Order: sequence, then structure tokens, then C-alpha cells
Amino acid sequence: MRNEKLIHALGNCINHCNYCADACLDDDNVKMMVKCIRTDRVCAEVCSSLAQILATDYDDVQGLVDYCKKVCEACAVECEQHDHDHCQKCAEACRKCAEACESFTA
Repeated sequence: MRNEKLIHALGNCINHCNYCADACLDDDNVKMMVKCIRTDRVCAEVCSSLAQILATDYDDVQGLVDYCKKVCEACAVECEQHDHDHCQKCAEACRKCAEACESFTA
């Protein structure tokens, strides 16, 4: 499947974002983590939608790929601001996903 690399990166990003959001809920100062949780949730949803669409033969996906890259980059920036291991790993997965979106476009 021609979209396999991107679909794999999307799945990895979805998993890290969902884990990060859940782990942030356990933080002692959860109010400080609200933006991180929201960004994780949106990123996971956008990545999930793109992965499902890429699994079909639908061709008009460039706009969603571009938006997904933007959301992944925003999520990485947000997560990088927090020292938690789960946030740092999420940021890394988001960066890799954004790179995969960029490669898909190239």
C-alpha cells in the first residue's frame, strides 16, 4: 500500500497522544495540563481521520495531510514544554508524524 509509511506514523502518533492525554489527567496540577490534553485529543482525532481516509483509494487528501502536519507540529510544541516523559515521547511521535506528512506531500 503506497500510504503504509504515513499510516504507520499516524497510528504511532494516535497512540502517544491518547496515552499522553490520559497521563496528563493524573498530574497533580491538571489545570496546568489542560492545553496539552486538548491538543493531544485533537491531534489523535485528526490523525485517526487521515489514517482511515488513506486506507481507502480516495485521492483528494492533500488538504487533510497539510492540516494534520500543522496539528502534529502544534502538539509537539505544546508537549515539548512539559518535562513529563510521556509528553516528551508524544512530542517525538508528533514530529515523526509531521515529517511523514511532509514526505507524503513530496
